[in-house]
Amino acid sequence: MTLFSFCTISTSSHLFKAFALANSIAPFKGFLNILVIDEMNDLAQKPENVNIFTLSDLNDHIGIQIIDKYKNNQDKLRWALKPIFLKHLLNETNAVIYVDNDIYFYNDFAFLFKELESNNVLLTPHFYKNSPHEDQNWLEANFRVGLYNAGFIGVNKQGIIALNWWANCCLYNVKKAFWRGLFDDQKYLDLFPILFDKVKIIKEKGCNLAGWNYLNYHLKRDSNGDLVIDDANKLIFIHFAESSLVDFSKSDHLLYKEYKVYENNLLNHHTLFTYKRSIFNRRTVEPFIYFLKWKLYRKIEK
Repeated sequence: MTLFSFCTISTSSHLFKAFALANSIAPFKGFLNILVIDEMNDLAQKPENVNIFTLSDLNDHIGIQIIDKYKNNQDKLRWALKPIFLKHLLNETNAVIYVDNDIYFYNDFAFLFKELESNNVLLTPHFYKNSPHEDQNWLEANFRVGLYNAGFIGVNKQGIIALNWWANCCLYNVKKAFWRGLFDDQKYLDLFPILFDKVKIIKEKGCNLAGWNYLNYHLKRDSNGDLVIDDANKLIFIHFAESSLVDFSKSDHLLYKEYKVYENNLLNHHTLFTYKRSIFNRRTVEPFIYFLKWKLYRKIEK
């Protein structure tokens, strides 16, 4: 049986998310390769469609430098190792798709791998709001944090040249510095369609549905209760980042049904899991401070 190869990178404390991801792709012949960047805990609940890798499995010379540079920062290490891990897996397979470990699939994804038969790289846009007339902060966010979401990237063997360039960029710098045009590993993806051939931008609205884009779509339920996006698109996968959890975990939200499916799968691997919204943390405070500065500059401009 042909298996579709996915990969993700995780710390041992968040393996329960990766295992839920693995459960979500299993019905559609998906196999998940997980790179664990620290010491592993008990793997008794590891799904059958999972293969575990450690840092010692990586022998790429740029990868070794990345590990040395970011070894004291787990977030930066996870982000910077994406191209290295993808390259490693392409030694054994023709195509692989990286997804963040907080992604969960709901429908068949085979068409994505079909795209990798004729394209070397797949990217998904953030699909932020883009009106120059209202909510312009979202318009500018496209250029501030990147056009494409680095929580998803698909590649085949011909895409290795792009991965090499991306790996060197990550070795150069992984940090948030808006004034320098940097946003971790993500902003570099903006140049992929310019620098490399056969880069396909997946505009399927059912891919990478998240808290940052769902308000741009027309969402409804069909007669079977399944989600329909813009009257034509099936839900393929949701990216359960913080903004998604904040909104979708509300019991009166249209996507609460999908959130509960995700939550129940998390509980299968982490019986104490509960989502509690954190008002004051770095991920919420930094964007809020930036928004206040943006509002101030806008007033000065007027």
